[in-house]
Amino acid sequence: MSNVPTVRGPLDSAELGRTYTHEHIFTLTADVQQNYPAEWGSEDARIADAVTQLRALSAQGIQTIVDPTVVGLGRNIPRIQRVAAQVPDLNIIVSTGVYTYDTVPSFFLHRGPALEAALGTPVPDPMVDMFVTDITEGIAGTGVRAGMLKCAIDEQGMTPGVERVMRAVASAHHQTGAPITVHTHPRSRTGLEVRRVLCDEEGVAPHRVLLSHSGDTTDCDHLARLADAGFLLGMDRFGINLETTFEKRADTLVEMCRRGHAASMVLSQDASCYIDWIDPAVLPFLPQWNYLHIGNEVLPYAIERGVTQEQITTMLVANPRRFFETAGWPA
Repeated sequence: MSNVPTVRGPLDSAELGRTYTHEHIFTLTADVQQNYPAEWGSEDARIADAVTQLRALSAQGIQTIVDPTVVGLGRNIPRIQRVAAQVPDLNIIVSTGVYTYDTVPSFFLHRGPALEAALGTPVPDPMVDMFVTDITEGIAGTGVRAGMLKCAIDEQGMTPGVERVMRAVASAHHQTGAPITVHTHPRSRTGLEVRRVLCDEEGVAPHRVLLSHSGDTTDCDHLARLADAGFLLGMDRFGINLETTFEKRADTLVEMCRRGHAASMVLSQDASCYIDWIDPAVLPFLPQWNYLHIGNEVLPYAIERGVTQEQITTMLVANPRRFFETAGWPA
């Protein structure tokens, strides 16, 4: 057992319960919302809507969610604290890191390693200290400590910016013990690049890494290879069926369970109470994109096709608990 940081303070890992490991509360472009407040609307109304949605999730039996919203996705911890205070039966674990598919945010362009050529000497990356502080001391003076490190690699592959963030995440992991989640593009097999940089070169153990969005592919041979290497696979976009179908996602889950990989998977929807990345005109095409989709649709579908209650408990309870329990959390 170990104490896992949550928005309301440390929680014994044995009390995490049924956990979704990849659910955003708010995903937004912070400077757009700040400069065009009509886009966001009423703060109180947004908070109330989030509270309503998360109370419904809690009533469905989910006890913990991990919110991987970091720099680049509009992280705002005081706002999350307001939500958490009104949903006392739901634990929320927040994250630190940088979300980019290509270059680092402009703040970092002329800091840290970018100066090495000009100065002729190694320069520490400020991202590392930022991530470590978020985990050991808290975020932005709130006292809320991050419980997860986050980076991303998408179809663009291992660009210099993506690699820089990934190596900074690895360094912060070694200093704090915090586990890592990586947004991946499995159709491009970017999990293999994660393995090369994070694990082979930076020394992060694969079992400390969650490869998010693994369910975007139906290539179970590829997923099995990653599972056998020790990675945790995030089957976490149920309800987002713009490039695939519900049946393909669910059938991949069923097949991976049939192959004996339930101990290597966790479940989520990657839902959000508010996201400004999607034009409202698209939302009618995402009718199941909500926090309740797994309980209402995915699990009944999987059970009908042979997934057992024991496997479901493994994916929802045992695997998240093990993932956070192995962290060497700082006191």
